[in-house]
Amino acid sequence: MAGWVRRLLQKPKRSSSSAGSSLNTKQSPSSSSSSSVTTASSSTSSSVASLGQLSPASQVSISSSGSARWAKSYDVCICHSNEDFEFVEEMVSYLESQTEGIRCFLQLRDAMPGSAITTELCDAVQNSHCWVLLITPSFLEDPWCRYQMHQALAEAPMANGRAIPVLKGIDRRDYPRELRCLYYINMTRKENGFRQIKDTILRCK
Repeated sequence: MAGWVRRLLQKPKRSSSSAGSSLNTKQSPSSSSSSSVTTASSSTSSSVASLGQLSPASQVSISSSGSARWAKSYDVCICHSNEDFEFVEEMVSYLESQTEGIRCFLQLRDAMPGSAITTELCDAVQNSHCWVLLITPSFLEDPWCRYQMHQALAEAPMANGRAIPVLKGIDRRDYPRELRCLYYINMTRKENGFRQIKDTILRCK
């Protein structure tokens, strides 16, 4: 009996360091879970932040949409004689291929089939931010060209750079009297003339 009591009293006690180690072991899953939550939270915050930042292309697009020209269906209406259609097609191809996204109204391509000519001409002028008037010998002899020119001038009586006369194959003395108050672009050099037209369209207020 005395021997059994002695062995009971001599039984080693659990050390405090061992208890602490055990406690830490029990708490480690909680710490790991907390770390995972923190990491996930940081990842989510990073993703939200990246979504909030616009790419340069998006910023340019939004900035461009604030320009006055985007208030109209077209940037420019090309007023021309049917005799000059081949040259006008080349001009429109140049303008529409530019990075600025210039939108051209070309009557024979964009007019609504079956609509009255006068209606289409007036709508083309009203729905365009500016107008290129291709003044050629054929233009001066075409009453519909004259009609559209007068519509453009009536739409913007003070011009403000929105009516853009372009001279091709005519002398200065044949320049229409109605346009004498406006500077014109001379198409003596095609590529230079196309570039001037593009720059003028983009500067229109």
